Amino acid sequence: MNLSIYFKNFFNNSQSSGIILIFCVIISLLIANSDAGADFQNILDTTIGTHFFGLEYPVSIWINDGLMAIFFLLVGLEIKRELVEGELSSFKNASLPIFAAIGGMLIPAVIYSVFNSGTAYGNGWGIPMATDIAFSLAIISMLGSRIPASIKIFLAALAIVDDLGAILVIAVFYTEQIHWLYLILSFAITALLFLLNYLKVTKIIFYLIPGLFLWYFLHHSGIHATIAGVLLAFSIPTNPSYTEISPLEKLEHQLHVPVNFFIMPLFALTNTNIAFNSGMVEGLTSTLGLGIICGLVLGKLIGINLFSFIAIKLKLSSLPQNSSWLQMAGVGLLAGIGFTMSIFIALLSFKGQIEIQDEAKFSILIASVVAAVLGYLVLYLSNKNGEEITEE
Repeated sequence: MNLSIYFKNFFNNSQSSGIILIFCVIISLLIANSDAGADFQNILDTTIGTHFFGLEYPVSIWINDGLMAIFFLLVGLEIKRELVEGELSSFKNASLPIFAAIGGMLIPAVIYSVFNSGTAYGNGWGIPMATDIAFSLAIISMLGSRIPASIKIFLAALAIVDDLGAILVIAVFYTEQIHWLYLILSFAITALLFLLNYLKVTKIIFYLIPGLFLWYFLHHSGIHATIAGVLLAFSIPTNPSYTEISPLEKLEHQLHVPVNFFIMPLFALTNTNIAFNSGMVEGLTSTLGLGIICGLVLGKLIGINLFSFIAIKLKLSSLPQNSSWLQMAGVGLLAGIGFTMSIFIALLSFKGQIEIQDEAKFSILIASVVAAVLGYLVLYLSNKNGEEITEE
């Protein structure tokens, strides 16, 4: 095979990005638990940028708050396209991820609180509420055409709503201070972006430049800046036509390779450098560990499917096209991959309490691995014959 064709096929294969992501997780864990761990952490803690505009942050912040905003931009573009012309274009289909996400946040928080209410760990109730959108989508992408595209879209929409919910929880319950001037400026930029859409401006550059300012103002407001990517995505114009390529579809196409093969692997490499110690294992059987693991693995599974079942029985929603309840169970498990957002909330919940933070991190890692493996197996086995599923 010609080398250029080989690489083209590799980059067009949805499973490839998932394989690279898992490889980066393994490499990161190996580095963190080797002699190079301290040096790697020093690199992530190195401050770069300019002090002039207050844009001087550690490398890890640039990746998690900066590059991941581009990831959220891509996911937001995909969701908007599906809302306009695809699987989420009907109210019944679009409402299901919202109901599922609400259940997927409430039930894990309740389970955690049952274990930890009134204890020193009580403030961590927000930890199992989050779904790591990058990792959950990477795992489901490895299944390729074994599962219907509607299930992948459902998970993406669910994870977006879930992450927006987690960001709201952080803003209300875990943010020490909100800078209202920057927040007001963020609202103004958002209004400008949607005004451009209303005026039918189609040049993408006229959206990207205000989008940079939106990210800047949101980041300085105290709100998690990655939401800027979603807001920007929803302002970019598209159309319901299958023949005419819209600005949204052009940008979506341009972002796929850099996001899947650079941003997400880099994100995985820098966020899974967890150094193991003996106290972490003991922490798995504490109320903290049990609350996190049960909340993420069981809470997400129960909450997502229970609320989805209720919404469907009330005829408010309908199952994703060509899907089954077994596949919904698989999605519920994959949503239990809390990882980065859960770790972020854990750090906010137990500021300055390093030992508790380490126990929480390890519990999140174990819960996320269990959720990923079980979710993958359930979805894989939901199509025993391995037949490719094509959407009508």
